[in-house]
Amino acid sequence: MIRFENVSVTYEAGAEPTLRNVDLTVPEGELVLLVGPSGVGKSTLLGAVSGLVPHFTGGTLTGRVTVDGRDTRTHPPRELADLVGTVGQDPSAHFVTDTVEDELAYGMESLGLAPGVMRRRVEETLDLLGLAELRDRPIATLSGGQRQRVAIGSVLTPHPKVLVLDEPTSALDPSAAEDVLAVLQRLVHDLGTTVLLAEHRLERVVQYADQVLMLPEGVMGAPAEIMAVSPVHPPVVGLGRLAGWDPLPLTVRDARRRAGGLKSRLEGRVPAGPLPRVPAPSAVEAPESGGGAPGQEKGKGRGLSGGSGRGGSGLFKRRRTEPAPASTTGTATATGTPLVRTEGLAVRRGRVEALRRIDLQVEAGETLALMGRNGAGKSTLLSTLVGMIAPTSGTVRVAGRAPHSTSPRELIRQVGLVPQEPRDLLYADTVAAECAAADGDAGAAPGTCRALVSELLPGVADDTHPRDLSEGQRLALALAVVLTGRPPLLLLDEPTRGLDYAAKARLVALLRALAADGHAIVLATHDVELAAELAHRVVIIADGEVVADGPTAEVVVSSPAFSPQVAKILAPQPWLTVEQVEAAL
Repeated sequence: MIRFENVSVTYEAGAEPTLRNVDLTVPEGELVLLVGPSGVGKSTLLGAVSGLVPHFTGGTLTGRVTVDGRDTRTHPPRELADLVGTVGQDPSAHFVTDTVEDELAYGMESLGLAPGVMRRRVEETLDLLGLAELRDRPIATLSGGQRQRVAIGSVLTPHPKVLVLDEPTSALDPSAAEDVLAVLQRLVHDLGTTVLLAEHRLERVVQYADQVLMLPEGVMGAPAEIMAVSPVHPPVVGLGRLAGWDPLPLTVRDARRRAGGLKSRLEGRVPAGPLPRVPAPSAVEAPESGGGAPGQEKGKGRGLSGGSGRGGSGLFKRRRTEPAPASTTGTATATGTPLVRTEGLAVRRGRVEALRRIDLQVEAGETLALMGRNGAGKSTLLSTLVGMIAPTSGTVRVAGRAPHSTSPRELIRQVGLVPQEPRDLLYADTVAAECAAADGDAGAAPGTCRALVSELLPGVADDTHPRDLSEGQRLALALAVVLTGRPPLLLLDEPTRGLDYAAKARLVALLRALAADGHAIVLATHDVELAAELAHRVVIIADGEVVADGPTAEVVVSSPAFSPQVAKILAPQPWLTVEQVEAAL
């Protein structure tokens, strides 16, 4: 179905090829998983199948790519649209209509399908992806995960022979991810659809793959064979390597069958948890400042523009004059009370009651993970803490201030937000310019941001345009920009989206160091492995309400949906991560 013949792709004259001498064949009706570190060319390879590379992205493609006999050099994307369905890392960039139902129908309209066929396929897709309740919703009001399901649905309705998916589960909660992967498996097994899928959360998808393609080596083979040598692998494989299991298990079920000996070795041992929390310093609570009407949002559109300060109040367009003063460094703001406190917090957005009766406290030095299904209210809570949204009722205090009524110049010294879409923080033409602007805004020493970028993202040149970075690389750059100001409260919305395991390990190490230094960290995530490694507490939100709040080990182990792989394998013993097991052995 898909043939690569000695394919190389180079984006700039004189630069190293992003893809080099790829030669492979993907048979019809197979699910092929692409694995490899961030920036090795997974998205480029997928784009070459759909014709977006090089017709849309530019650059030079040598060699030949054919899809069902069509040469992508002579067939631009519009001439492959009936054959190849594509969902990129940023699904919002693909939307062309305003509502869910219209978006699902648009691709079929473009192909001229009969109205009766279109209606039937829209209904089928709404049911398959759990979107029926959202059919009339404006796409702009959906959560990131809901938008991702709509984007996947929009390419399923035309029934293409080939599906090209770049990080399709990155913004989905565990249950929604399982639903989407089950649909893909059904398409592969029942309809013979060929699926190429790039995904960093291998714990979700590797067991579904027929073959795995490892980049940059360009080696393709059976999943177990590739996982045995791959530098990126899910926790179940890491545990199998540690225990010396052969062949390596790819599923929790296979690992549990072999775990008896390992459980015996661990009997009576106690896992090491996250670093202990730093107690909050005591002082007098800072006074409130400013005013503001309840329900009034700062910024425009989706609340991502207007105002001053980047990553502080969530008002991301910075003023080049009057940079914000340097933030407090090393310790959280001394308030004598929890750094974050909400009491009876409620937020209504249009007809939707996004948050209800939220009572929450976060201490200095504490890392808290917000979890829950897509649309539960996690991002809304972060936006409220950063002042982008005012509460409809109840109170919010960050370092003793009401965020929505505090000036951005004051708030940027207390709180920083890395949003789901990292490009909202990036506007300069080069990585170096972004870092220089971040240093100036934070009043930090020149080179502070660049050092953070090098720590999170080794090997990226100063003159690289942020637009040319992968999704994971852009996220790392945006995180470095926000961390330059060392805000006492750091808010992260899906911080591992697009990050490979090595990049995630570097992120975990950095966040642990910040927590040990007294910073409070609140992250909204669907990454159960990240929560297991990093969080002191987990708060689960459902339909805008807190339904669980407690120590990570207690909350995630009691929830099948949010339990990490190691916990499922070694239950009822209280182990959460491969790192804990390795330290104990």
